[in-house]
Amino acid sequence: MNAGAPAFAATAAEAQAAWGRLAARRTAMLAAGLLALGVTLIADIATGPAMLRPGVVAASLFGTVRDPMVDAIVWTIRLPVALMALLVGAALGLTGAVMQTILNNPLASSYTLGVSAGAGFGAALVIVLGAGLPIAEAYAVPASAFLFAGLACMAVWALGGLRGATAETLVLAGIALMFLFQALLALLQFVASPEALQQVVFWLFGSLQRATWPKLGLVAAVLAVATPLMLRDAWALTAMRLGDERAAALGVKVRAVRLRGFVFVSVATGVAVAFVGTIGFVGLVAPHVARMLLGEDQRVLLPGAALAGAVLLSAASVASKTVSPGALFPIGIVTALIGVPFFAWLILASRRRHW
Repeated sequence: MNAGAPAFAATAAEAQAAWGRLAARRTAMLAAGLLALGVTLIADIATGPAMLRPGVVAASLFGTVRDPMVDAIVWTIRLPVALMALLVGAALGLTGAVMQTILNNPLASSYTLGVSAGAGFGAALVIVLGAGLPIAEAYAVPASAFLFAGLACMAVWALGGLRGATAETLVLAGIALMFLFQALLALLQFVASPEALQQVVFWLFGSLQRATWPKLGLVAAVLAVATPLMLRDAWALTAMRLGDERAAALGVKVRAVRLRGFVFVSVATGVAVAFVGTIGFVGLVAPHVARMLLGEDQRVLLPGAALAGAVLLSAASVASKTVSPGALFPIGIVTALIGVPFFAWLILASRRRHW
């Protein structure tokens, strides 16, 4: 016993040192992400038809210099849009990480499994057929998008539950729902008037320019309530990466955690896309970026995925205003143009790693 004690102590010390290095590396990565977030936020506020210097933006934000014209541009027009990009990007990144974990599928996201398609159909339904609704279209469209995003998640869970709600059946149900909503959306576009069709297409492209302070506050409030509830399952989600059987052996109630994950994805995705339209690839790419940099511990991965999503969408917002000076390029197109090659690079960079 005594002869083995020094070896055991050395092994424990090495493990503790390795854990310390890992924790320091993760802290450095998260700090770098926060720095990148600040840079993209300032750049997003500074870019636009009237270009502003970063120093002028910072002075307006912190109140060190007051210029009524600059304050109007920053606080009334650009800051809500820039903050909406951060919130929506964080929501999409976080929901993508949750879906990839609970479904054990690297291609899972709200976009690829029909939730965003359901939101798009709900929005198009109001635009095309909702002329007689008692509430203004500006709020009827987001409400309908939110409702159908939730219905899409419920339908995926219900269809998957027919075969036991395993990860494989839920993925197949999500793909089926995605094609169904896309077909229904195509039908609406076919019968829509030219004016309504133009509105539907513009909504499907995705745009942050519809952001206002009241809408931003609503999105922030919903995410502030839903996100901490999801983060409480971080340990259970980490265990689920080992497989359903091993997670269950560790005491994880797999079906309950998966159901809570679907509810969170439904709420967070619905409120994220309700005001900005369909935005793809952020929820697919951001979790992979976080996973490559931070590892599989969901206590770190989930915040990292939210941070990566916020940075990606904020950077896409900057690109949408600079790709064609004087015009606002649809951000949904920008995320696809950035996301496809970036995701291809991720596949090549991790081709020797196992999911």
